[in-house]
Amino acid sequence: MKLSDLHTGESAIIVKVHGHGGFRKRITEMGFVRGRIVSSVLNSPLKDPVKYSIMGYEVSLRHSEAEMIDVLYESEINEQIALTDKPEVYSNDYHDEINDEYRNTDSPDKQAKHRHQQSDHHTAYLKNIINVVLVGNPNSGKTSLFNALAGRSEHVGNYGGVTVDAKTGHFNYNGYHFNITDLPGTYSLSAYSPEEKFVRRHLFEKMPDVIINSVVASNIERNLYLTTELIDLNPRMVVALNMYDELQASGAKLNHEKLSGMIGIPMIPTVAKSKIGLNTLLDTVIDIFEGRNQVARHIHINYGTATEPEISVLNDMIRESDDVPQQFPARYWAIKLLEQDSEVNDLLSKCTDYDKWKRFADKAAEKIKLQTNVDVETAISDAKYGFVTGALQETYTPGTKDLNKKTRDIDKLVANKWLGFPIFIFFMWIMFMATFFLGAYPQDWIDAGVGMLGDFISSYMSDGPLKDLLVDGIIGGVGSVIVFLPNILILYLFISLMEDSGYMARAAFIMDKIMHKMGLHGKSFIPLIMGFGCNVPAIMATRTIESYSSRLITILINPFMSCSARIPVFILFCGTFFPKHAGTAMISMYLAGILVAILTAKLFRKTIFKVDETPFVMELPPYRVPTLHATLRHMWDKAKQYLKKMGGIILVASIIIWFLSYYPHKANTLNETAQTEQTTQFEQSFLGRIGKFCEPAMKPLGLNWKATVALLSGTAAKEIVVSTLGILYHDNNEETLSETLIKSGDFTQRSALSFMVFILLYFPCIATLAAIKNEAGRKWALFTIVYNTALAWLAAFVLYTITGLF
Repeated sequence: MKLSDLHTGESAIIVKVHGHGGFRKRITEMGFVRGRIVSSVLNSPLKDPVKYSIMGYEVSLRHSEAEMIDVLYESEINEQIALTDKPEVYSNDYHDEINDEYRNTDSPDKQAKHRHQQSDHHTAYLKNIINVVLVGNPNSGKTSLFNALAGRSEHVGNYGGVTVDAKTGHFNYNGYHFNITDLPGTYSLSAYSPEEKFVRRHLFEKMPDVIINSVVASNIERNLYLTTELIDLNPRMVVALNMYDELQASGAKLNHEKLSGMIGIPMIPTVAKSKIGLNTLLDTVIDIFEGRNQVARHIHINYGTATEPEISVLNDMIRESDDVPQQFPARYWAIKLLEQDSEVNDLLSKCTDYDKWKRFADKAAEKIKLQTNVDVETAISDAKYGFVTGALQETYTPGTKDLNKKTRDIDKLVANKWLGFPIFIFFMWIMFMATFFLGAYPQDWIDAGVGMLGDFISSYMSDGPLKDLLVDGIIGGVGSVIVFLPNILILYLFISLMEDSGYMARAAFIMDKIMHKMGLHGKSFIPLIMGFGCNVPAIMATRTIESYSSRLITILINPFMSCSARIPVFILFCGTFFPKHAGTAMISMYLAGILVAILTAKLFRKTIFKVDETPFVMELPPYRVPTLHATLRHMWDKAKQYLKKMGGIILVASIIIWFLSYYPHKANTLNETAQTEQTTQFEQSFLGRIGKFCEPAMKPLGLNWKATVALLSGTAAKEIVVSTLGILYHDNNEETLSETLIKSGDFTQRSALSFMVFILLYFPCIATLAAIKNEAGRKWALFTIVYNTALAWLAAFVLYTITGLF
């Protein structure tokens, strides 16, 4: 029977995993190994993918991937055991109650306090520097630990892939200076996905003094798989049993001291969000750094009678080499050669004896497969889980309280066959409507304040270039953009709620089949939603997508997700030229971007990237109530970024735009002809000459030279489009920019639509292009410039022409 045959609510036991390569590697790392109980929890609204529960986690698989996993009901297993002479244990024996060796200890904070009282390391200067790296699974609370230890405010989200790059922090503790780095979440140290490669490469190039392995205490078995991968590296390490309060709330008990002794790694219970146990954790890091810890020791995981002898021989061969990289031990290289790790093969291929090692590894892999009937990767993964299971049998007693019941109840509603999509669409509608209508009130207040500041300076300064620079250039340019800060904050409020609650991962679960029809991966949905905030972190978040082709397509279509920088343009033009239907017009722009992204994805999948066999295996974290502190901090971080952009690139661009529009300057003669002379001044300025030169290309779209200049200025940042218009259409009669645009007659509803469509689709800002270059390469950044701009011109031209027929 296949796993895909299980009905909702049924459970079975895994007996075999088919497939090869990346699929088998990922699926075994996620806990789908022989002997594990798996339950079918929920079908997505379109019946594919399906949510399964295994080892305390909930993950989603497509039917095509579930068909590659053989399962049997427990009753069928028992019948087979009764008929065989060599029965195998398939049940979760490690869940048997073991209370005998569990003993109560003082709380970690009391131990830490006692140690601090006796500490003689309180000095007025720093004696030692300790480099620490945080490594752990996605959603293991690494970034929460990082924030708590380093006093930082990095964004924490309840979905995989929040951390997509290394973040560093510094702090002093007990006479030591800590340099701490938070690495992206990863399930293993293989060469399967970009974040796994990133973490391993970072450890290879910058092996820290101590690794803090963040482990979710309430789901310890699956998390310890990564710990076994780290054990192979033989680093100095401490395990932070994070979210320990959830383990206690479930009624489970863990003798972490005994478990520490068994695996040779100190384990410290922590609750990062409450800063519980952090002093003890840091004390342990110091002890390991100084070589004082009595628990820390290196162990070798026994990989079985078939695999271990081959590892041992290959290990001895590699140790004899003089040019093998010394960052990792020879045993680790031996294991990865047997697993046929592509990145390790590329690295070791420069060694003198590589060909000899490779020939031995290939023959040994075939030998192991004949003896075990599975490939080396699976044999090693099974041994790792066997090691973890054996250790937990003696140290862990499961709780009786089901902590996932609330999550399942919510999923029955938000992932319901009939309600899932309406709820998601309604939430997105609320997000965009609130962004426009609720943001309008504080927007008017800020606009009034900007106007008062301009009037104040105009009243007390004499006429001249400096006054014009301050009033028309800086206040007119920056002020016209800063008024949209409330709208952007409201948008990020909704995105933050989706991320922190865990609904973002459910949205990907709901949308996977649709994304698959588009030629994308279900995981592509999260970066695309993030693109509504900012395309740069959204493009970096594509690192969680294992498939190269899906990742690249997601990167290329992400700029079509209208980022927050375009909000000022849309609000200005929708509110000015479609006042009765402003909200609908704005939402239409977002929907148009989504439609273009879908069509582009399908085009690329049918022409450039024709194959994608990557499975949809994604962790579905439990729902959590977003904290007010975390949400406000996220909004404040975005506000700071926006304000920094105001005082940086937009201020500089506004000054440059003003300078180009002011010179060569012709003085006004009569007040009654000031408006006419201002128009003449703009046309004869450097900026006007640039706009006039480019105007013929934009004339078919109904756009004049001023609109053309505004579009060119958007190259640096899309907000500058509005600041440029604010400078070019600045009026001394205290009229708003909207009133001035209408009064000028340069825009009609047709040309306004054309302008917005061009803004929506043409190539993104410089920062986004740099992100595309870093993630995909220079040629794809150049491709984005050409393809997006050509598509924008064509779409705007077609729309302008068609609307002229009515």
